[in-house]
Amino acid sequence: MAGDVWASALPLVGVALGGGLAAYVERAAQRSAERVEERRQASVTAESRRAEQLQVLKDFIMSAQAAESAAYSRPEPWGDDESGWMTRSKAVMVSLWTASGNVMLLCDESLQEPVRAYGHALNQAVWREIGDVEVNEHLETRKAAFMTAAREALAS
Repeated sequence: MAGDVWASALPLVGVALGGGLAAYVERAAQRSAERVEERRQASVTAESRRAEQLQVLKDFIMSAQAAESAAYSRPEPWGDDESGWMTRSKAVMVSLWTASGNVMLLCDESLQEPVRAYGHALNQAVWREIGDVEVNEHLETRKAAFMTAAREALAS
């Protein structure tokens, strides 16, 4: 009789063991698929974030170029807004400050000081708070510092 019990119980143990292993393998496969999807999603998010950062840096550079152009085209002597230079320059500077805020908001913290310093130097150049110093000479070091910081931020 003991042999009959073992003969009946052994297939039942095999079925239970097989079912348990199948459930374990299924759960492991599901976890693996979830991890792969999480990594894919993180990669997509990181790439989207990088593209967004690259765009705000491009916008800042375009605004900085417009401000630099305004600094070079400033009439001498200036006072009245006869040719509309002051009105155009105010709009250019608003665009620059907006673009710099976007960089500070969306990009690496290491860019904050170079963006602030370069923007401040551009502001001084446009409104001629630089004395007899040439515009390019006044901007050179801050522009280079910003570009270096931007390259480093994008490389990481």
